Amino acid sequence: MSTIVIGLSLSFLLFLLAAGLTLIFGMLGVINFAHGALYMLGAYVCFQIVNWTGSFWIGLLLAPIVVAALGAAMEMSALKPVYERDHIYQLLLTFGFILVIEEAVKIVWGLDYKQVPTPDLFSQPVALFGSQIPSYRLFIIGFGATVSLALFLLLERSRLGMVIRAASSDADMAQTLGIDVAKVRTAVFALGAGLAALGGVVAAPLVPIELGMGFSVIIDCFVVVIIGGLGNIRGAILAALLLGMARAAGFTYAPEWVELITFVLLIATLLTRPAGFFSRKGRAA
Repeated sequence: MSTIVIGLSLSFLLFLLAAGLTLIFGMLGVINFAHGALYMLGAYVCFQIVNWTGSFWIGLLLAPIVVAALGAAMEMSALKPVYERDHIYQLLLTFGFILVIEEAVKIVWGLDYKQVPTPDLFSQPVALFGSQIPSYRLFIIGFGATVSLALFLLLERSRLGMVIRAASSDADMAQTLGIDVAKVRTAVFALGAGLAALGGVVAAPLVPIELGMGFSVIIDCFVVVIIGGLGNIRGAILAALLLGMARAAGFTYAPEWVELITFVLLIATLLTRPAGFFSRKGRAA
């Protein structure tokens, strides 16, 4: 039972991170290399807010907003001028963001790792089907499922989602119909950055907060996005569940094979379904 809970919690944590990455690619066509750095920044900002207020929940609320505002500033100041250029400019630019964010984190918080304590409400394990399960992992499952549902409703059932999809499918036509495409792009990048930070905040009580923490998780995140299909939110959910459960089972029964299994999944996807196992022609996000 604990393997299933760990697998599901890992899956939803991966989804929180991958959702922002695939949203930005699906809507803007930008592969954001700085996504892992934004995840790391979210964890550090949460640490700072918890230090000031003593409340993890305030950090959970405010840290994604702070990073989303930074993401909006990044998009308006740097990304907007290179949308029409070759993708290599966007890749180099987002790589530059990584260097800037890591240097800023080093100056503000130093090189020592930080920790965010588990919230008191979820500090004790609970008995479930004869196993002792960390209650914080149950919180991650419920929270991740709620965010997944909210994203689905936002993109599929709301007027805002319709505007975002229209701007993504045909920016010129959307502009002609009176949609401010530039503002939509800024909002999408800010939302993606906020989701990355949200992943960092949720992960903060589980892992040490340190420089480079984004690099270790961003590889799994890219695997999820590739398996799920670039720009496909529903595919990202299914791919995150597949990868999270595979890694949890691997850590339990064959830990030395976990990384190999992950990369075999990635290579098999690229060889058989380059657009992703869950992609659908003509549909993104």
